[in-house]
Amino acid sequence: MTAVAAVALALTAALDWLAVYRQSAALEHVAKPLVMVALGWLALTMGATESQAGVLVLLAVGLSLVGDVFLLGRSNNDFFGGLVAFLLAHTAYVFAFIVLGFQPWWALAGLLVVVALGLTSGRRIVRGAARQGGRTLGAGVTAYLVVISAMVVTAGGTARPLVLLGALSFLISDTVLAMDRFVGRRSNAAMVVIVTYHLGQAMMVIGALG
Repeated sequence: MTAVAAVALALTAALDWLAVYRQSAALEHVAKPLVMVALGWLALTMGATESQAGVLVLLAVGLSLVGDVFLLGRSNNDFFGGLVAFLLAHTAYVFAFIVLGFQPWWALAGLLVVVALGLTSGRRIVRGAARQGGRTLGAGVTAYLVVISAMVVTAGGTARPLVLLGALSFLISDTVLAMDRFVGRRSNAAMVVIVTYHLGQAMMVIGALG
C-alpha cells in the first residue's frame, strides 16, 4: 500500500509540475490539492496515526492542503489565508520534530541557514510586503518567517538528514515565492517554487515517519 501511495504522490506531483510549466490554471486547480491528498495517504500508510509525531505530521499536511487551496486564488485575501494556513502547518511540524528529539549541534546547522536568510532575503521580503500590504501584511510575513525558521531549526534538531533537507527545500520554495511576489518577478520562479515545495514536503514526511 505504501508503494502505491508513493506512486500516486509522484504522479500527481508531476501532473502539477506540468500544469505550472504550461501555465494551465484549470489543471493546477485539480492537481495541486491532489498532491497533498496523496502525501496524506502516504503518511497514513507509513503509520502516521500510530504516534504523536505522526499525527502532528498528518495535521501539517492537512493544513498545507488548506494553504494550497487558498494560494490557488490571486487576491491578497487568498494570499493571507494561505499564509495563515502554512504558518499553522509549520507550527505543527515544529511540534512534530520536537517530539522526535532535539540534538543541539544538528539544530545549529538549520539555525545558521535561517540567520543568513533573515539578514539577506528576509529583510527585503518584509520590507516589500509592508510596502504592498501595509503593516498587517508586513507583520504577517514577519511572523511567518519566524515560524518557518523555527521549523528549519527543529528539523535539524531531529538529527534526521532527510527531514532537514526537506525543511531547507521548503524554505527555498517559500523564499523564492516571497521574493517573486514582494521584491521582483522572476521568469522561472513558479517552477522552482512548486518543485522545491513538493520535494520538501515529501522529504519531511518520509524522513519523520520512516
